[in-house]
Amino acid sequence: QVQLVESGGGLVQPGGSLRLTCAPSGTIFSIIYMAWYRQVPGKPRELVASITNAGTTNYADSVKGRFTISRDNAKITAYLQMNSLKLEDTAVYLCLFTSSSLNNYWGQGTQVTVSS
Repeated sequence: QVQLVESGGGLVQPGGSLRLTCAPSGTIFSIIYMAWYRQVPGKPRELVASITNAGTTNYADSVKGRFTISRDNAKITAYLQMNSLKLEDTAVYLCLFTSSSLNNYWGQGTQVTVSS
């Protein structure tokens, strides 16, 4: 069973930056949709950003202007560039890929902690 592997999380001060990467553990095909979610204990999972295979992006209002999602179709990899990080961005960040046959692939998540 192919899973996604996130990397790039860590501890950063407010105002800092991180770049998250999400790639599959094996071979997958025809990924039409990639997204980043975040999860805070006791709160619903939140969609942070998404990108279609046509390059159309969508962002949560809370991250617009600060986060940028991108994808490398050749590597089947998604990225999330996070700038001007705030305390409230602290969460586990997970990625989702959806194939043209509507199979969903999830990762285990990477912890992002914003703290002074």
